[in-house]
Parts: sequence; structure tokens; C-alpha cells
Amino acid sequence: MANDGTLTRADLADTLNRQVGLSRADAGAMIESILGHVTDALIDGQNVKISGFGTFVLRDKAERIGRNPKTGVEVPITPRRVLTFRASQGMRQRVK
Repeated sequence: MANDGTLTRADLADTLNRQVGLSRADAGAMIESILGHVTDALIDGQNVKISGFGTFVLRDKAERIGRNPKTGVEVPITPRRVLTFRASQGMRQRVK
């Protein structure tokens, strides 16, 4: 894992290389493929559940009125889709 405490795609590919024995190129391609499938499902509007890990949930937020905290001027906030992640109960217990 990188020294800055961030797990990267390269770290995941390296782990596959060491633990499963895939070549670095194949391991990198597998990581890219998995992340591509997850991304495509989210783009299509599907939620993604990875058992024992968590769920990526898409939510549509309606238009609302916000306020500029500095000036107090009301500003309309456009409707948008947001992505949230909910860790599974097992993951929460392991990270705790």
C-alpha cells in the first residue's frame, strides 16, 4: 500500500499479482474491468451491492432553495443525482 495511507488501483493489482499469481498486466486489467462494471451499472441508474463490503446507492435530489452563507442571498439549487456508500454491517464491525 502507498505510504500516504491511500489504497490505489496499483496496490490492488499488486496484491492480485502476489496472492493469486496473475501477471501485473492481467491483474491491472482485472481491476479496471471490475471498476468499469461498477461504474457502468451506476451510470445506468443501478445500485451496486458488494456482499460483505457495502452498497453504492444513487439518490435523486429535488430542486430546492439554498442560501449563500456569506451574503444571505437565496439561490436555487438544481436537481441532481448523488452517489452515497453504505458500508455493510460486517464491514462496520471490522473497521471499528
